[in-house]
Amino acid sequence: MQVSTVVSPVAEQKSGLKSIVFSPTFFLIAVTFVLLPLALVKTIPIPLGAMFWDQYLYIDAANRIADGQVPAIDFFAPVGALGYYLFAGWLKIFPEGAILLLASWSLLAVTAPSLALVLYCVQKRSRATAWALLLPFLLFSILPFNTAEFYPFPGTDGFGIYNRQICQLLYVLAAALCFLRAPALLGIVVTLTMLALLFVKVTGVVSGVLLCLMAFAAGRLPLRVAIAAGLAFFLSIGLIEITTGVVSAYAEDMIALLVMNDTSLLPRLLQGASINFGIMASAAGLAVVLLVSDRHKLATDWKRFRNAPGFASAAQLLDQNWLWLAVFLLAGLLFESQNTGSQAFIFLWPLILSILIRKHREDGTSTGLMVAGILALAAMLPPVVEITQRAARSAVGSVNDIVLQHRNLKTLGTISLRPVFATRAERMHPNYIAHRETYEEIVRNGELPANLLYSDFDFFWLWMQTMDDAIDAIKAYEADHGMRFDTIMSIDFSNPFPWLMDRRAPHAIAIGADPFRAVPPPDDKVAAAVAAVDLALLPTCPPTTARWSLLGLYEPFLKQGHTRIKLTSCYDAFVRDALVNKQ
Repeated sequence: MQVSTVVSPVAEQKSGLKSIVFSPTFFLIAVTFVLLPLALVKTIPIPLGAMFWDQYLYIDAANRIADGQVPAIDFFAPVGALGYYLFAGWLKIFPEGAILLLASWSLLAVTAPSLALVLYCVQKRSRATAWALLLPFLLFSILPFNTAEFYPFPGTDGFGIYNRQICQLLYVLAAALCFLRAPALLGIVVTLTMLALLFVKVTGVVSGVLLCLMAFAAGRLPLRVAIAAGLAFFLSIGLIEITTGVVSAYAEDMIALLVMNDTSLLPRLLQGASINFGIMASAAGLAVVLLVSDRHKLATDWKRFRNAPGFASAAQLLDQNWLWLAVFLLAGLLFESQNTGSQAFIFLWPLILSILIRKHREDGTSTGLMVAGILALAAMLPPVVEITQRAARSAVGSVNDIVLQHRNLKTLGTISLRPVFATRAERMHPNYIAHRETYEEIVRNGELPANLLYSDFDFFWLWMQTMDDAIDAIKAYEADHGMRFDTIMSIDFSNPFPWLMDRRAPHAIAIGADPFRAVPPPDDKVAAAVAAVDLALLPTCPPTTARWSLLGLYEPFLKQGHTRIKLTSCYDAFVRDALVNKQ
């Protein structure tokens, strides 16, 4: 006897709701727009890390943007404007959020919707595949850590933020090219990610083009979709240029940056390969295994192409697993050759996942699939393990941290540090003051006071303490003289002072002021801006080669209309004479 089962509409509705709630797409939306904002409502102490001041460039840029300045037009920036604008928006919504988290997570405004389109289509075919794409992406996006470690002690990575964001954009682009089958959605994701790549860091778009070219050549990116995406891309660029002029200004800045860093590509490629040797060797080994195991398919496709040349047969010939992997590796290596700190090669994950699924579908459970799987894990797991391990070390190591006590640093100063480094900063402070001439002599000889100074935690801890004292001194100077410094610049890598004091930063002066890599020779605009600045601050605890070089660039424009004073024991200041003479 056969019994039929009738499912009520209410039960069907509950089942459908449950299916939506527990879907990867819904989880991504919930994490991005619910859980992460909750973490930004109140600032939490962030463990201080190496090269920690890179994140404060975002503060400087956001303050300038709020003041009406436009990156590339009103000031030189080493990368594109999108990251700065996203951060400025998130900072406005979450003024109490941690600076590092805001800077790192702000790109989710672009990557999360784009990946959601991919997951929406993929989960219809396989939820397991959708989860396999989502979970690594969330790990890479949420944890502010690079895949390479440049310092022996654990801490969060306040540097390489835009490099990490490029890798996350490439992850979304790779997921779309490998898994998205809906032509309209594919065109949208390709357009959005390519635009974001361009306006986050221009070298990222080069890698993105390689990924798209491979997908087009293999027939995964249809011609009509490629044309539509290309038209949308260039029309968007044209519209931005017509309305703002930022594209041509951005191009000029990048050309200037290229001229300043005009070195041979080969050493950079070798450096990128050596830093990421484990991933590259495993992925290259996987490519060789795929070439060997798919050699019969390659021979068949070659014969078909010879007998009937055409776009379809050419695409089938180029749609080889090993070739996909080789092109993706090249794209990753080109990008990593220009970086210090990123989430290198994480975009291999969607590709390798698609290759394993394809191999299993074609060959079943075979020896070749097992070997490919082992090499795939060797290539895919290191970024996950490294970031997870570094996050765990940072969390565990911060259990006994002390929190910086400050009066003027807003959320910038909500950091924590192991007491041993705070003690070292306390001991080095009077040493820098008492022996300033000695440290200046070291700098004049082209050396830093310590080889890893910009990674040393005590350097940044002391920098923030002395910056806090400098703000007190500025306020006291203003009160004593009945005046106010409207524009403030810092003769240093980053300039948080205007944001911390609700003042303005001067136009034209570069942010991310590395004089050896990212500060063009001063032109008339820079000279005029420096000459007109109300207050220029020079940190001296300790002197560094970069600060010394920046002083050499800017001091000629400060000599005529400014007086140099000793503001604090660790800060000299150039005060505009016209302001003092008014009193």
